[in-house]
Amino acid sequence: MHLLVVEDEDTIAEPLVEGLVAEGFEVTRVATGQAALDAPAADLVLLDVRLPDIDGFAVCRELRARSDVPIIMVTAKGEEIDRVVGLELGADDYVVKPFGLRELVARIRAVTRRTSARPEAHDTFVVGGLEVDVPARRGTIDGRELHLTLKEFDLLALLASEPGVVVERQRILREVWDTTWYGSSKTVDVHVAALRKKLGDPTLIETVRGVGLRLRA
Repeated sequence: MHLLVVEDEDTIAEPLVEGLVAEGFEVTRVATGQAALDAPAADLVLLDVRLPDIDGFAVCRELRARSDVPIIMVTAKGEEIDRVVGLELGADDYVVKPFGLRELVARIRAVTRRTSARPEAHDTFVVGGLEVDVPARRGTIDGRELHLTLKEFDLLALLASEPGVVVERQRILREVWDTTWYGSSKTVDVHVAALRKKLGDPTLIETVRGVGLRLRA
């Protein structure tokens, strides 16, 4: 598995790369946002938010526009807004500095599992004017193409697979994010807000307070 590590601080990057290589990963390290955008395609990107040229958010946005490559953002301790913005832009997970190698490897493996195990490849869900084509990873509403991030698509596919049924938040975290690490489930709210905006009708996804979400049948 080939990782692209985007980190400008040598004191962090060098032992990190060494540790990841020891875990069996192939690693390319770059120190700037532009170098990250110019680098060959990788299987996963570990992306620092604070970079000397282009900030990590802009890099994340550009990478997500190009592909569904898994992205783990690296943020400073306590900067929750960085994590929320990164998730909105399509990042798959985040780690907070300082972090341990074991935690990072666990997150890499979790992200890899969920991005390689998508919803059933033969399913296409049609709910009113909404169509979610899982094999093509394509969503349309009333014939209009929906430009969805990887997470937004997976969330929509899960809800569309059971229209009218309340899907609990813990199940959403487990099946879409393959984790329950974000205890407040705020990341779900971030992605739901983005989905509602893209769908053009905020009432299509209903919030059942204290329980979960439901796609209006």
